[in-house]
Amino acid sequence: MPADEDYEGLLAAYGSPLYVYDLARVRQAYADLAGSLPEGARVYYSLKANPHPGLVAELVRAGAHAEITSRGELASALEAGCAAGELLYSGPGKTAGELDEAVARGVRAFSAESFGDLERIGAAAVAHGATADCVLRVNAAGAPGDAGLRMTGSASQFGSDPEILLAAPERLRVPGARVVGLHFFPLTNARDEEGLVAEIVQSIRTAAELRDRLGLALRLVDLGGGFAAPYAVPGERPRYPGLRAAVTEALDTSLPGWRSGTPVIAFESGRHLVGDCGTLLTTVTDVKDSKGTRFAVLDAGVNHLGGLSGLGRLLPMKARPLGGDGGNGDNGGNDGSAAGEPERVTLAGPLCTPADLLGRAVELPGLGPGSVLAFPNVGAYGLTASLLGFLGHRAPAEVLIDGAEVVSASRLALHRHRITAAAKPEQRTGTGESDMSEQWDASYENLLKEVLPRLAEQDTVLPDTSLKSVGLDSLAMVEVLIRIEHEYALDIPDEDLVPGVFATPATLWTLIQRSRERSGSAA
Repeated sequence: MPADEDYEGLLAAYGSPLYVYDLARVRQAYADLAGSLPEGARVYYSLKANPHPGLVAELVRAGAHAEITSRGELASALEAGCAAGELLYSGPGKTAGELDEAVARGVRAFSAESFGDLERIGAAAVAHGATADCVLRVNAAGAPGDAGLRMTGSASQFGSDPEILLAAPERLRVPGARVVGLHFFPLTNARDEEGLVAEIVQSIRTAAELRDRLGLALRLVDLGGGFAAPYAVPGERPRYPGLRAAVTEALDTSLPGWRSGTPVIAFESGRHLVGDCGTLLTTVTDVKDSKGTRFAVLDAGVNHLGGLSGLGRLLPMKARPLGGDGGNGDNGGNDGSAAGEPERVTLAGPLCTPADLLGRAVELPGLGPGSVLAFPNVGAYGLTASLLGFLGHRAPAEVLIDGAEVVSASRLALHRHRITAAAKPEQRTGTGESDMSEQWDASYENLLKEVLPRLAEQDTVLPDTSLKSVGLDSLAMVEVLIRIEHEYALDIPDEDLVPGVFATPATLWTLIQRSRERSGSAA
């Protein structure tokens, strides 16, 4: 991990609060996990842990595939360079519009949570003349294990009970959807290897039983995850020295064709792969006493870390002062404590709610305005799992480093986009959602497809497609601009070419419309 002086340099360059992600630790985590799994097993990175495209790209380069659950994660995966045909789209509550967009962009592998989900996936595929390969998520009885959070095994919104699948196998025959495997994810953040292995072995046995009783030709069995990682406290990722041998033996017994790829065996991980790569740096803005309690007010709170505490669930966290001396030693003049003298302090964030706490009565050296705290192991479920929109504070910058090199620096931002009312039912295209592409003309769409051949491969040009993900670079940007000015007789001033204009077809069309209105040439 970086030394404190490196963190200080990054803070000086990018400001506070600041997330720092160490790519070397990402690569090491992937190598460790892959080495603990049966040889040749596929690893899916779950973007829900952290969808930052730089982290996704690093894991894909290391050998991982990507598992997504939303439009936003799909956009992040494509921006990271993932091939749409290699993504696995999972999660409950997938809407018809989301499925339509995913299929239009080339996604062909889905996890079906229910018969209804399978039917919606099939309908989206049929609408695009495609076939979707589906794994059935199973809510099976689990083995006894110590999990951070059990996902299935009791009444659950996740997956289908085996009894329900066995009672109506005819409902698995859906136009456009081909059942090719099974998907398990009984627990997350397992605390002991023995319990984790027991869950995986139980899932393997269930897969073999369902294969036989449903007559399935298994091409993929996703055994889920459960691989743990510390969160916002010091600590190391757990290792699983006995997992490979135990799971390999179970596969050889129940699914012997796995060694030749029938089925492919897959696992998923989010927190274990990126959790320990991330550190949040936050600065003390004020120190005050109130009725016997000392508060250190930070420039980061549950809007930047640990958003679940905003719901009354405060996870234990432990920060350390950067430099180890409590910053500038100014403790606000409340009690004259010497710099560096340990004291109990409650860490409060900048939000207007008493729930914005990152620690209660924690022992830290004397803090004062300007002191910097570092929260370790927050590469997973950090910024994007927090209450980012509450009160509208600016998000922390996110910096990816590789050794001494800053690979990228960016900042998430929430923007409000104007939308139009959905079309009347008889005017809809079948997705159940409004299609912004109806607002632009054919010339605009053809122009984009001519400059961006990868965009032309899509059945539909979707409003929020990442233009970067379909090949827009600086040269293509110039060509698009020249063609737009020629096609619409516009002279777009440089000051209008602000960051984000070329993000998607929708943002670029907004620029065209605004320019036409200003010039008086709008239709």
